[in-house]
Amino acid sequence: MGLRNTPDSFGLVTRLIHWGMALLLISLFALGLRLTSMEPGLSNLWLYGLHKTMGLTALGLVLLRILWHMISPPPGPLATGWERLFIKAWHWTLYALMIATPIAGWAGSSASGIDTMYADTFVVPPIVAVNETSEFVWFILHEIFAKTLMGMVIVHMLAALRREMAGDGTLTRMIRGRP
Repeated sequence: MGLRNTPDSFGLVTRLIHWGMALLLISLFALGLRLTSMEPGLSNLWLYGLHKTMGLTALGLVLLRILWHMISPPPGPLATGWERLFIKAWHWTLYALMIATPIAGWAGSSASGIDTMYADTFVVPPIVAVNETSEFVWFILHEIFAKTLMGMVIVHMLAALRREMAGDGTLTRMIRGRP
């Protein structure tokens, strides 16, 4: 199995990015839900930094994934007809949310006036001006996007399992590269 995608199989690069992002997104969801139930303080501030680092990493990975798909187009869905069109639209919506969610979080952090750090080492430049109302709006958008993305990821996983149990090889193709 090669690094690149073929018309009917996923290459190693695509599969590694896919499963890496899956693990990262599930971790981000879990940490994000935990953060929403915590009162920010000095003892847990590092968790917010970890969430921001993971979110920016996810943004970088989705952009890398899109670039990789331009270089090495992935095979299309195994479904046909309207289901194929629905799956393509679903995937594009997932990509849009994987971009919009961390950008909204980054904008909310920027609007707060607190530096956004990557890996507690690099200051990430702000993307919006400091403004309390803007901060509120961006973080609400971040939460809406994240919860929508979380729901879509769950449905994505269940759909892959359903199609695999129906015998079409969808999940096997993303694990081994071919059905």
